[in-house]
Amino acid sequence: MKAYAKANIFLKLIGFDKRSYHLLKSRFILIEDLFDELLIINQKTQEGFELISDFVCENNIIKKAYNLLCDYGYKNELEEFFKNQSLKLIKNIPTCAGLGGGSSDAASFLLMMNEKLNLKIPKEKLINLSLQLGSDIAFFLSGCKSANVSGCGEIIEEFHDDIPNLKFTFPEIHCHTKEVYEQFDKISFNFSKNFEEANNYEKLSTKELLENFDNLKLNDLFTPCVILYPKMEEYLINGFFLSGSGSSVFKVEK
Repeated sequence: MKAYAKANIFLKLIGFDKRSYHLLKSRFILIEDLFDELLIINQKTQEGFELISDFVCENNIIKKAYNLLCDYGYKNELEEFFKNQSLKLIKNIPTCAGLGGGSSDAASFLLMMNEKLNLKIPKEKLINLSLQLGSDIAFFLSGCKSANVSGCGEIIEEFHDDIPNLKFTFPEIHCHTKEVYEQFDKISFNFSKNFEEANNYEKLSTKELLENFDNLKLNDLFTPCVILYPKMEEYLINGFFLSGSGSSVFKVEK
């Protein structure tokens, strides 16, 4: 199963929720030519659920998704399924790049298990369940290719978009989301103004957004990203747009 990347065309921060998590408004689009792959293979080197991958991550979100389904009542089905099989992850989406690779992997695993084990979990229930793992997973479960996203990332409204050809660049810079958001909090921003701008952006197509607004205007995290990772300034100066908290950047391909 393919786990597609996503890009943020705009990302405006508009306040905090009761948990002090950042509230946002954003346009998410699916990047259909960049994806991780999840495969079921007949290979086993250990008992229980086994994730085989060249990508090493101590707290891999796929394992968290497996445990979540077990806790939700499907432990027996999952243990039986993975008794003689393993899950292989082929990692192609750069990490710490603002592309949602981990969230997409988790979403694809949930969809794969729902289908292969015939769990019949409705999409809305699966989305609500996934919020225990992370807000961005909701977009990947929604099936949307383009959507206006709000809340902490869990509110998805499909958008019928006009998306130009985008050329992505993946700097070898690991931008840590938590640190970028913390740096944002040190900068003076007008949440009311951000909210008004975001309401306007939500009505426009991706093509219109990229033609009429500059990179700093569209993504509130570009400034804190450059402060923390000075090498990103080159992309800011040269008119690239930033996805999420970085470091992936893109331009419209002419």
